[in-house]
Amino acid sequence: MASRGSPVARASAVAASLCLILAALILAALVQPIEAQDLARMRTRLQARLDSVAAPVGVPGITLGVTLDRDTGWGQAAGMADTTLGIRMTPGHLMLQGSVGKTYFGATALQLVGEGTIDLDAPVSTYLGHEPWFGRIPNGSTATVRDLMRHTSGIVRYELNPAFLEDLTAEPMRSFTPEERLSYLFDTDAPFAAGEGWEYSDTNFILLAMIVEEVTGRPAYAEIRERVIDAHGFDGTRPSDRPEIPGLAQGYAGPANPFGGFDEMVEAGRMVINPQFEWGGGGFASTASDLARWTWLIQEGHAFDRSLMAPFTDGVPAPLGPQAEYGLGVIMMTMAGAGRARGHSGFMPGYRTEAYWFEEGGFALALQINTSTRGVLSTSPLTMLDGLAVIVQEELGVR
Repeated sequence: MASRGSPVARASAVAASLCLILAALILAALVQPIEAQDLARMRTRLQARLDSVAAPVGVPGITLGVTLDRDTGWGQAAGMADTTLGIRMTPGHLMLQGSVGKTYFGATALQLVGEGTIDLDAPVSTYLGHEPWFGRIPNGSTATVRDLMRHTSGIVRYELNPAFLEDLTAEPMRSFTPEERLSYLFDTDAPFAAGEGWEYSDTNFILLAMIVEEVTGRPAYAEIRERVIDAHGFDGTRPSDRPEIPGLAQGYAGPANPFGGFDEMVEAGRMVINPQFEWGGGGFASTASDLARWTWLIQEGHAFDRSLMAPFTDGVPAPLGPQAEYGLGVIMMTMAGAGRARGHSGFMPGYRTEAYWFEEGGFALALQINTSTRGVLSTSPLTMLDGLAVIVQEELGVR
């Protein structure tokens, strides 16, 4: 055997060092397309597209969050955060996410599934059947947790019920309890048997949030704060559980807004309706950059036990877009330009949100606009997002 100081040993050491250097150079070459691309050019092209659809030619204001990988992301903005006060939109402005907020409740529930606390195939009655009102929920005895998360329960929306909209208009600052939300469905007929149809419904995620609280003994927002918001350092994300939401851009809902009848949704620093009613159906406001990073984390398998990605993306057909399916709190579709994508869409009066991860390129985009007025948009927010995704794919060199 050669000694450590022998020529053979020294030659072996040099060879080993050269191998390490070569490996490092190969690794650098592999990551070069992402690290050394002209991000400034990408941002310039994205900004031009945002400017083309923002005030004064289109929507009041718009924000875009971009996450290319764990370490590369940013926010951009165009237009106005408040057209009356003349405040320009910035990447730091928050907007209500609407139904995109279901992803926080869904991810928290899936963490609890991974911990063995919630069973996806257990009937909802396993967790809530002891409640005195439970027997009045349509399909309550047959729907499972999986049905709730896939919207196959047959338990319809409470938030579009005329009686609910009438009550919200009469008392726009009212706080609703979970039971009060559900009461708009008591003793009604389900449109289909559990598991035998599909209908989008915030009520499903109201029940899911109640299950989270039942099994943890804590408020669902507290669980999300600990498991998601603080765990990933989302400084620009907060629950929309009260009218005061610091940093919220003005939202424009139009004169035909059924949720209270207001056009401008913010007055003197607080919302003109209490967004607390949404809760598990959405229930969050954020910057677009925070939302893009969250979307990337979920779809890349960093939000819950990775073994649950298969059931998470096991979807059922849903009329939400081209070749669309709905999984466990996730929409999957094939967009016209950018191809296959996973994420979620959202609406709240005055705000629209689209947040998707794109398979071709492995990046996430979140688009938020501060109007929900029909007729203002020359193209849908989802189509806008698709066009922006194509720009990113072109700059990444994946198309």
